[in-house]
Amino acid sequence: MYQCENQNITRVINRFSKTCFALVVTFQIAVFGMALSAEEPPPPQGFQSTGAVGRAIASGQVKLINPLRSTPESVKVTAGIEYGIAEKTSLKLDLYSPKDLKKPVPGLVFIHGGAWRSGRRNDYRFYCLEFAQRGFVVATISYRLIDTAPFPAAVEDAKCAVRWMRANAKELNIDPNRLAVIGGSAGGHLSMMVGYSSDVPQLEGTGGHKHVSSRVQAVVNLYGPTNLTTPFAINKKLIIDFLGNKTFAEIPDQYKLASPITHLTADDPPTLIFHGTIDDVVPVRQADILAAKLTEVGVPFRYDRLIGWPHTMDLSDKINRRCVALMLDFFDRYLIHN
Repeated sequence: MYQCENQNITRVINRFSKTCFALVVTFQIAVFGMALSAEEPPPPQGFQSTGAVGRAIASGQVKLINPLRSTPESVKVTAGIEYGIAEKTSLKLDLYSPKDLKKPVPGLVFIHGGAWRSGRRNDYRFYCLEFAQRGFVVATISYRLIDTAPFPAAVEDAKCAVRWMRANAKELNIDPNRLAVIGGSAGGHLSMMVGYSSDVPQLEGTGGHKHVSSRVQAVVNLYGPTNLTTPFAINKKLIIDFLGNKTFAEIPDQYKLASPITHLTADDPPTLIFHGTIDDVVPVRQADILAAKLTEVGVPFRYDRLIGWPHTMDLSDKINRRCVALMLDFFDRYLIHN
């Protein structure tokens, strides 16, 4: 089993910094076997509180990534592609592709966070450029938010995006049997839902590509909620809103249906987990119980449990470097050489 780790790691609160990104990771890609090798940066020292993180950012001790980085010459970006239509809502994605692909490569789908009520697909431009530059075909998607439609709309849309990518694999030069979903916070939740509920027909939706599978071969969860039936979740207004303004007492089965952990079985895809121990948005306990369940059912995983870092910690330059390196290793193991 790809073993669980307890490790220190960094996190960041401010989302849009002008700080330039400096990636100090070395690897190689030779598309299929994309031989990915990466030096794994050590987890940076954490902090005692989110307030301390904020002060470290303000003082320049913690540098942030530059989300507005320019597009490398080697990457083609196609924005605003319609991947489905859900109840008259046009579902869009942006596609990041390496130029001059010679053979099919793995496909990655990034799902933004924002508490299911905000956020934009462009929030993951940074990661999309990074992985397209490394030889992957990468999509970042929009999906229906709470103000448009409650659960299961966002789950249905995310699954539709995977079906779209698989249905168009030949045109996109993607291997349809080597797909991964990646997301942070609410996007982490949706990534796990896609990964673990491919055998739940009622969550597929009607957005398009009905007869194409939404199954993926790898899941990356960055600090997403895993069990919406726990005390942390059932008393949160946000979760109640996500479930259509219905309480746990009113619709307990729906809360269970919306919880990734309840769908986990032995045949589900390998999972990479990132979570900080001082996360006051989604408690680290949510990741702990996911790791325990993955162990119980025998699904391979790696858990990067980052001491002293809060929510959205990968906005830190150093943490982001570590996340990229661990993802590359994870994809090498489960999308390329598996």
